[in-house]
Formats: sequence, structure tokens, C-alpha cells
Amino acid sequence: MATKMYGGSTVEVTEEGYMVNMNEWSREIAIEIAKEQGIELTDKHFELMDYLRTKQAAGETLTIRAVGKSGIVDIKGFYELFPGGPLKLGTKIAGLPKPTSCV
Repeated sequence: MATKMYGGSTVEVTEEGYMVNMNEWSREIAIEIAKEQGIELTDKHFELMDYLRTKQAAGETLTIRAVGKSGIVDIKGFYELFPGGPLKLGTKIAGLPKPTSCV
């Protein structure tokens, strides 16, 4: 484990940069993590991250397919918001643990 400083807040992160405690997350931290990934967040990003955080808190398994059926974005839109690895990147920026379905 390591610590990182995001916008004046120190948070504990895994070796891959995922936050250890999702309750420490804030929009400001999300903006900083997204900048590291070369992403400028929009309202649509935050809407999708709120969805991911709600599903995670409910104990549901996060999958790309489920996001595609969320009504927020389709799968193509998910890849456009979080290019490369949308579930890995989306959860990282949303302050969530790395999904078990992601390698």
C-alpha cells in the first residue's frame, strides 16, 4: 500500500493506484485521478461514477455489460468516456476497488 496526495487530501492506494477506502473519495479527488489518466471529467462521467459507486455499495458485481444496460450510456459510450479499459479506469477514478473481472 502507498499514499497519494490529491487536492490536499492524502489517501491510501493499492500498488495499481486504486483507493483503499472508497469513503474517502470526493469529486475533487476524482478530478485529480482523471487528470493523471488524461481525462477531463464531464457531468456524464460523474453520473456514471455515481452509478458505479451505488452498485458497488449494494454489493453488486460491476461489469461492462451492466453499465451498458444502465440507461446512462451504452457500451460504446462507456469506452468513449473511459478509453482503453472503461471498467478499470471508471472504477479507479470513482474511488472503487479494482473489479474482480478485470485483469
